[in-house]
Amino acid sequence: MSAFHSLRISRIVPNTPNAVTIYFEVPENLSSEFTFIPGQYITIRYSHDGEEIRRAYSICSSRSDDSLAIGVKEVPDGKFSVIANRKLKEGDTLDVMPPEGRFIFEAATSPQNIIAFAAGSGITPIMSIAHEVLKSHDANQFVLLYGNQGKNETMFYDELTDLQKQYPERFSLHYSFSRTSEEGALFGRIDAAKANYLLKNKHKDVAFDSFYLCGPETMIQEVKSLLLEQGIHQDHIFFELFTTPVETENTSTPEQTDDSKSSVQVILDDEEYSLVMKRKELLLDAVLNADIDAPYSCQGGVCSTCIAKVTEGKVVMEKNQILTDSEIEEGYILTCQSHPTTPTLKIDYDDV
Repeated sequence: MSAFHSLRISRIVPNTPNAVTIYFEVPENLSSEFTFIPGQYITIRYSHDGEEIRRAYSICSSRSDDSLAIGVKEVPDGKFSVIANRKLKEGDTLDVMPPEGRFIFEAATSPQNIIAFAAGSGITPIMSIAHEVLKSHDANQFVLLYGNQGKNETMFYDELTDLQKQYPERFSLHYSFSRTSEEGALFGRIDAAKANYLLKNKHKDVAFDSFYLCGPETMIQEVKSLLLEQGIHQDHIFFELFTTPVETENTSTPEQTDDSKSSVQVILDDEEYSLVMKRKELLLDAVLNADIDAPYSCQGGVCSTCIAKVTEGKVVMEKNQILTDSEIEEGYILTCQSHPTTPTLKIDYDDV
């Protein structure tokens, strides 16, 4: 199981009035641990006023630049994002977990045509993917539709402009602004109509191999539905949520309101732990309350840091936007969303 490492901040670069890019120094002895696949994220651990804060941030840097960087947009009332934008400085250190995540692009030996739809800070993993697509094969094509409120709120605007100048024949960049009207840009949020315009009009002669969606759940669901309706196989559609969905009534998940208890055995880093928990508790909460240092980050079912495998017993998940049907059949769960439903339960964090 990956552990946190203390990394020094080498640079903090203003990105927009409300966002920064943070660059880390990776010591030579940790270079292999922090080798990443474009699209992956790192988890940051930070202590503030006696509280431990963990947040997952996608890597925005290019592998060819031999750098490790994340983009952090300040969120109103956000804990770490406010600190990152207003208090952190070059030379500070942060506890960082090595890269993980399955929203990735892996280059092929033959040319690939890739299209991405990103909104807001959902651009951060797409930046790393864009660099890899364009640099890994001189015949690769990359198309990006990027939505924001306006030009001033557009993260990596200058870098995207430079990338377009560097690859004018292979990188097609389209903006959509929801609050300002800009020449050459679409107006409004990214939706099925705009996605269809790119696919059936602007790039109708391109056969895309993969589709990457990153941003709010509503955007992802609408664009994904359009792609499926157009006959795109779901195996070619990759997505990552950048906001936790608004809580809604879930009629498909039984509420765990009784005081029944389960005996839980946890395997972590080749050690075995035992605990007893109420079934109405979330599994991750019970594990952490038992002083077991299990991996986690968002605690909202958005990232995949807390994945474990059920080897005995059963659970029910409140929500899941990460795991595929086949992974669930194999026993994988998001522990931050899971309630035990059997008297005994055994989970393995190492078997992921």
